[in-house]
Amino acid sequence: MPTTRLLIEYDGTDFRGWQVQAEGPTVQGEIEAALATALRKPVGVVGSGRTDAGVHARGQVAHLVTEAAVDLRRLRAALNGLLPPAVVVLAAEPVPDGFHARYDARRRRYVYRASTEPRALDRRTRVLLRPAPDLDAMNEGARHLLGRHEFSSFCRTKSETTNRMCTVTRARWTAGDRPGDLDFEIEADRFLHGMVRAVVGTLVEVGRGRRAPAAVADVLAARDRRAAGPAAPPHGLVLDRVDYAP
Repeated sequence: MPTTRLLIEYDGTDFRGWQVQAEGPTVQGEIEAALATALRKPVGVVGSGRTDAGVHARGQVAHLVTEAAVDLRRLRAALNGLLPPAVVVLAAEPVPDGFHARYDARRRRYVYRASTEPRALDRRTRVLLRPAPDLDAMNEGARHLLGRHEFSSFCRTKSETTNRMCTVTRARWTAGDRPGDLDFEIEADRFLHGMVRAVVGTLVEVGRGRRAPAAVADVLAARDRRAAGPAAPPHGLVLDRVDYAP
């Protein structure tokens, strides 16, 4: 049966996250409702991964399977006409049978957006950090995350995930285009529940002098969520990109 890959952008402010839940609007729920109207039958979508309530995406990927071939250009137009303004399908393309948006993903990239100055237009997608943290100290701490590690210290305690090994290939803070803007970029083969926000919260503590940069290695070794810092607010986090094999 034909398989379609969707590239999706969304503002997660008013959603309970990606995954369908019993109560409250979700991104997956909105897309499946739009698909049911456009295709005149229920169709499920599978995302590359969950995003929590309030988290955004610039490059979420999902797949769906239909009984017959679909005009994807018309489908994309129909979905964007049916979806709320906070969700947009950027692309719809055919992929080989058996493609799986989650299991076939090779690498994911998140960006956490912050600023040491208040922002009006970006207030829903950029977190205010005051006092300003030390960027160099945070990057020194972030270097301890690179490589393959057990990330239990940065995983939600109620997570049912038993395999907590992740390979991080990039973890770096950079200054944004405007004075005061800071972006944290992290890439890995997989992420655990709450991992990025816990990493950011811990690195901000490093940047404020509450932990030494080398202490990040100790947090990893502890394999205990209580050893890490608090989770950073969700609205600064963006799922930026998901990579697959050619």
